[in-house]
Amino acid sequence: MQLTIELLHPDAQPPRRATEGSAGYDLCAYLTGRAIKCSDGTRTWDTAANDEGGMYVFSLESGVTALVPLGFKARLPQGIEAQIRPRSGTSFKKGLQIPNAPGTIDSDFPDEWMVIVRNPMPHAIRIEHGERIAQMVLARYEVLPVERGRVSITTERVGGFGSTGR
Repeated sequence: MQLTIELLHPDAQPPRRATEGSAGYDLCAYLTGRAIKCSDGTRTWDTAANDEGGMYVFSLESGVTALVPLGFKARLPQGIEAQIRPRSGTSFKKGLQIPNAPGTIDSDFPDEWMVIVRNPMPHAIRIEHGERIAQMVLARYEVLPVERGRVSITTERVGGFGSTGR
């Protein structure tokens, strides 16, 4: 099995593990000449990344969620999903959140990968081109047939959340 990556730009960065023991692959923002789709929960709009002397940056305003492009497409093997998660350093140092973490990218997703990020801070968060903004962990999954039927109680664990805390 292998993960096939198609870079959409010559300077895009493929997913990369930082160390031999890293479970996650770092994912880097691709902002050069890009528009970033934003949302405040009420409306959506596109914002262009700003060119600051050859370095493209994006200012994620407080309370805003954005789709940050990564500059590549990928093909995952059947039975493998990519789980998109926060990087602990980015979350701690900047406050950047990935609101749907872990987000799933399916093996049959054919388009450019993007990461949903949110700014919960009272100030703007600066995201730079090439910056590591998230990580991807690959996971196996099973697909089972769904059938209708009666589900009977097989243990004494009834009563909802906290049902084992007697």
